Amino acid sequence: MSPTPPSSVRRVACIGAGVIGGGWVAHFLARGYDVTAWDPAPDAEDKLRRLVTAAWPALEQLGLAEGASPDRLTMAPTLAEAVADAEFVQESAPEKLELKRDLLAQLDAATPSGVVIASSTSGYPMTDMQTAAATPGRLVVGHPFNPPYLIPLVEVVGGERTDRTAVEWAAAFYEAAGKSVITMDRELPGFIANRLQEALWREALHMVANGEATVEDIDTSITEGPGLRWAFMGPMLTFALAGGEGGMAHMLDHFGPSLKSPWTRLEAPELDRALRDAVVDGCDRAADGRTYAQLVAERDQGVIDVLRATGRLDGPAR
Repeated sequence: MSPTPPSSVRRVACIGAGVIGGGWVAHFLARGYDVTAWDPAPDAEDKLRRLVTAAWPALEQLGLAEGASPDRLTMAPTLAEAVADAEFVQESAPEKLELKRDLLAQLDAATPSGVVIASSTSGYPMTDMQTAAATPGRLVVGHPFNPPYLIPLVEVVGGERTDRTAVEWAAAFYEAAGKSVITMDRELPGFIANRLQEALWREALHMVANGEATVEDIDTSITEGPGLRWAFMGPMLTFALAGGEGGMAHMLDHFGPSLKSPWTRLEAPELDRALRDAVVDGCDRAADGRTYAQLVAERDQGVIDVLRATGRLDGPAR
């Protein structure tokens, strides 16, 4: 059986309804899909519907597809029923390799033939997750950024036993579903964005651990500095502009020796109690009494305003 053309998909199954899986549910609903979800937690449906309700105001600002509605969400009692008539499956189970292997094998057995199954894993290669599946050729990674209903990026890559056509289909489907897609040619632990994010995170932990900067200093250094550029121009092009009219060539020729300078430490520091407490306490101070819901709302509105300000979303900022 051939898969439904990417632009013709109407029903999506979301397996796992936590923060990431729930974010995918909200995104697909906002794009006008019928969504069937499954999660083994006894309170999963209540939490999922609360997440969708909380996300909907932001999704309305982004612009809903015709017919989009939270009412198009169905919670299935079993995994098999969730995928019985799915045209695409998004798995978002916890990051445990054996769990992923077993679940993907179950999904492969239960999902109609030809339907592509994607994993939201944030770091595992599909090669390591598809070992128990009978038809691993249709298994791909579709790695989003949190929250999936708001951040456009999704990284798509297959494993050693994945068919190239499945990767191409998944990339085309995500694009049809309103995502900004990076299709990777080869597997890389952590993929692309997480590896870049992890490098910055490790250096930040070193600076906190050594008393070189506070949590507030580190966050301000990004939000008031390179983060403003990174919202619309990545680090490579930003550095190229640092070379003036000579571009990246001049930049590398002129500043290349600084790569030998001790400006970063990519070995992870020991996450002992002192460092853990320093980071947690610093984040509490940075929150300054705001609740989780208030912080989420501020983040969502901020991203929307940045998208508008950089011409990626029509309409004036609030």
